[in-house]
Amino acid sequence: MEPSTEYMAFEEKVKKTIYIDNLSPQVTKAVLENAINQFGNVKDVQFIPTYFASRGVCVALVEMESAKQAEEIICEMIDSPLMISGMPRPVRAQKAQVEMFEDQPKKHQRTIVCRWMDPSHQNFELARKIKDLKKKHAAEAQYIMELQLEEEEKLHKQQSETLKTNYKKYELIDGVQADGNVNRLKAEYGITLNDH
Repeated sequence: MEPSTEYMAFEEKVKKTIYIDNLSPQVTKAVLENAINQFGNVKDVQFIPTYFASRGVCVALVEMESAKQAEEIICEMIDSPLMISGMPRPVRAQKAQVEMFEDQPKKHQRTIVCRWMDPSHQNFELARKIKDLKKKHAAEAQYIMELQLEEEEKLHKQQSETLKTNYKKYELIDGVQADGNVNRLKAEYGITLNDH
């Protein structure tokens, strides 16, 4: 059975789309579009819900003008981290998958019927194991995401402290130069300093 023409067009769209995660909740469509436009022409940006991630992480699908552009951006973002909206974590990019799109058309014109499975059915135990495994994987993904967010929070605090310390040092240097202490020390020790 051949896929419909609508589905074939959709597959082309998927090839031109990149999946970007690790985004801050403050990132808007315009901010993300401007950031990615550095690498190529963005056709569309669509934020998608994250069911297994915590509230501090957002994800988006970014459709580019061509599949080649999408591949180049993914390679570029793997080689060079991209920070958006001053977050302490770089965003990540990968190829979009068909399953990531909520508006995907049907590949074939067929209907899928869901029904409750009787506990005496021969596949009931297998279905229960698959369901339990899915829950386990979701819990593991949530735990890993929480660990990653804790690490990023520590990094953010460390970067803030470093920034404050460096700012105080520069203020101290400016203060010494402004009150004339530098000139007195130069004269006292016979040191020549460049003003650059």
